[in-house]
Amino acid sequence: MDKINVKALAKINLGLDVVRKREDVYHEVRMIMQTIHLYDQLLITKKKEQGISITANLDFLPTDESNLIYKAAKLLQETYEMKEGVSVKLQKYIPIAAGMAGGSTDAAAVLYGMNELFHLGIKRQKLMELGAQIGADVPYCLMRGTALAEGIGEKLKSLPPVPKCPVLIAKPGIGVSTKYVYENLKLDEHTKHPNIYAQVAAIRKHDLKGITAHMGNLLETVTIPKYPVIDEIKRCMMESGALAAMMSGSGPTVFGLFEDEHTAQNAYSQMKQSKLAKQVYLTSIYNNRRQ
Repeated sequence: MDKINVKALAKINLGLDVVRKREDVYHEVRMIMQTIHLYDQLLITKKKEQGISITANLDFLPTDESNLIYKAAKLLQETYEMKEGVSVKLQKYIPIAAGMAGGSTDAAAVLYGMNELFHLGIKRQKLMELGAQIGADVPYCLMRGTALAEGIGEKLKSLPPVPKCPVLIAKPGIGVSTKYVYENLKLDEHTKHPNIYAQVAAIRKHDLKGITAHMGNLLETVTIPKYPVIDEIKRCMMESGALAAMMSGSGPTVFGLFEDEHTAQNAYSQMKQSKLAKQVYLTSIYNNRRQ
């Protein structure tokens, strides 16, 4: 085998709370991470000569050392003293800078794919530890499924699968700086935190309506006042029958969970007609984990 195709799946946050600001530059979080069936496609090919080459279907994507794909490949090459090189052909579909871990999941796909392609025999836990050197979301993107993330996002606990349901994704044509969001987040005695543990309890009961009833993202308190279109998208989804709609990560992507496909299809049409979002996808919860 000299090449392998790998799907790099996107994530949403079913709940996102910021517990406190640490003395370093990081914040402690409590989040429910969930994989969805929206993905980038990576074709990873062995090269006899050393080095890393990346091509992508989007011209504006960097393909140099700043790309997390490059960083993941280089990390494996250096850690395991690999003599062969690798080329990666990326088909990018996950919205960029969208709060959906698009770069992190591509890096995770490279770690997974190169481990298989070069028969490195690295166990998943070790791959996750390596992934943490690249980015906080990379270990989860290797893990997949439903998980509680704590600390700075690196402490992961697997949870039972969320009921499979339609997921509507809408990204407006704006960019949001994660750094800006966290720098402007106010945490004090008046902060209303989402109840992540109540959501975990609903997940354990396989209760979709209980899960959606406790959805909340503290970062919306910063992002929505600056970008009101996020709230407009949420409102459009709710009026179209979503059980709940929320911003994922630091935004600006909004997702809505639906009870049935028919309602979700109608909501997809309404969202497209509204012109509120530049990218709109109808997908679903993804529960299969890599073995």
